[in-house]
Amino acid sequence: MANHQQFQSCYNNWMTQQKLDLDELLQGLTNFPTDLDYLQLITKNTINHYENYLTARAQLAKHDGPSFLAPTWGTTFENSSLWIGGCRPTLIIRLVYVLCGSQQNAHLAEFLDGVRRGNLGGISSSQLKSIDALHAKTIKEEDKLTSILASLQERVADEPLALLANECRKVGESSQGEVVDEAMDAHALDMYNILMDADKLRLDILKHMIDILTPLQAVEFLVASKKLQLSLHEWSKRRDIQMGITQLLMNTNYNPSSSSDPPTEPGP
Repeated sequence: MANHQQFQSCYNNWMTQQKLDLDELLQGLTNFPTDLDYLQLITKNTINHYENYLTARAQLAKHDGPSFLAPTWGTTFENSSLWIGGCRPTLIIRLVYVLCGSQQNAHLAEFLDGVRRGNLGGISSSQLKSIDALHAKTIKEEDKLTSILASLQERVADEPLALLANECRKVGESSQGEVVDEAMDAHALDMYNILMDADKLRLDILKHMIDILTPLQAVEFLVASKKLQLSLHEWSKRRDIQMGITQLLMNTNYNPSSSSDPPTEPGP
């Protein structure tokens, strides 16, 4: 049976892999910006690593789907931005829009003179049309999953949990413990299934975006994406420490009698 240490280890391993991927992507941009085959190779490697992470966490989430929708190993700022266990797929598209606009503004004079660097600032009209279409499709898919999640959350007020809670003489106790466990296990399975659907959507949208972009643009996008996630993670950890949240969680979660090891700092 998987436990929360394994959950946290899975995420920490992924964060470490992202740092390695970022280094490789940055080296590619610096040393081989015109080598399209190499740029495609390191892009493929990055996508493969993401798929491996999703596969690994899917195996763990089978045991406790709700934990991945509200991870105790995450920072508070990161958790507040989660959408069904991860980032919203539309964030991928929004980031491309932002990068495109930023680079165009930075090199506006050259752009008006017809100079094209081949980067995200030089996205063509056909590419932009494809990105807009992908954006519209993604919003629809997000809305479908959001609606399903809302229905699942509302079921907590349905039978049998609501009636069992109302009938119990002491809060948290029940003469029908097996019924409670079965209902919560069924709810956890539903949460696992929607997490899998959300992860699939995230991966599909990422792959579609990579297909739209040129090899150089794809690497630039992945670099910005990795920097954003890794930076937010570090900033969020520092913020939790400043707010006293990290120490509070350590004191709450750590039970000295259950282990001889010192408490570890909670984090993704």
